[in-house]
Amino acid sequence: MSARVVIACGGTGGHLFPGIAVAECLLDAGGDPLLIISEKEIDAIAIRNHKHLEYVSLPSIGMPKIYSPKMISFVFRYIKSYFFCKKLIKDFGADAVLGMGGFTSLPALMAGQKMRVRTFIHESNAYPGKANRVASRWADIVLLGLESCRQHFPTKNVEVVGTPLRGVMRESYDRNQAIEHFNLSGDKKTLLVIGGSQGAYGINSVIIESLINLKDLGVQVIHITGPADYDRVCSLYEGVKIKSYIVPFCDHMQLAYAVCDVAIARSGASSLAELSTFGIPSILVPYPYATDDHQTLNALVYSESGAAFLKQEREMNQSELTNVLCQLFDSGHEIHGKMSSAMRKMAVIDAAEKICEQIQLNSK
Repeated sequence: MSARVVIACGGTGGHLFPGIAVAECLLDAGGDPLLIISEKEIDAIAIRNHKHLEYVSLPSIGMPKIYSPKMISFVFRYIKSYFFCKKLIKDFGADAVLGMGGFTSLPALMAGQKMRVRTFIHESNAYPGKANRVASRWADIVLLGLESCRQHFPTKNVEVVGTPLRGVMRESYDRNQAIEHFNLSGDKKTLLVIGGSQGAYGINSVIIESLINLKDLGVQVIHITGPADYDRVCSLYEGVKIKSYIVPFCDHMQLAYAVCDVAIARSGASSLAELSTFGIPSILVPYPYATDDHQTLNALVYSESGAAFLKQEREMNQSELTNVLCQLFDSGHEIHGKMSSAMRKMAVIDAAEKICEQIQLNSK
């Protein structure tokens, strides 16, 4: 495969990591990817471990409310980004443009269509984001992570391919290696707490309130707090002697998944794809302010399949969390094995390859 593909994927981990996965797959197949990321800190942190990938940064251009005074600035930045993308696509000699969602992808897709380059969008969620609903008018083909999203693109050429995973997420890892990396105990059950790329204050707070109960359950914790809440969480762990590993951001999520028995997580599509690949029974707590409540719709797909518990943040408290964890960590309970099996059935390991195949087939 010799396609030269511009992949617009900046703004959040949910857009960036799948974009990186497709870029890696393209490279392995002999193609040439060029990533467009945003200037956000999360993009800079995530891309630093992928020095083999070529990328450019574009200012984040999240769309404000239509009558907001910020709309004037948005329009100016959008136009500037559009002409930047036109030049980029021409200079790079792109055969295709792939948008992974988010408003950073819009100018690249619009520029690609204007220049008669084949255009694709990928939507990971059960309900499409606003940017992809707009971008679909410039896309030749819509690629989806979940079948339930198909209904929202009735007039488009649609293919369900899954959510792409980076290469490190598709390998096998030794649990003992992971235990050593995080300085944990080999004879304790491990709870993984993740709140998305920016962390989650509400989830963090419930975990902190429940530390005594977790200790009584004999559980150890890997807690990824997010940068903004790290100091608070660390200070509140100090009073409870529970085995734990606390970081604001984790560069080795594959090892965290390899060692954990249960996860508490937001229900972003990328996190769900990774959790299902490792077969991790999960308590999913959707971000309550997500646009169109799409995280709840994502979580419903997994909870209805028996792979996860769906708990709204307003429902989560010390008692509720302890009750669910008792079921999951009870060695005499069959629920953990059944949920793990259901999670693995949700996994689509070769989603990146499927996307590359679609680009190959439709860019000639």
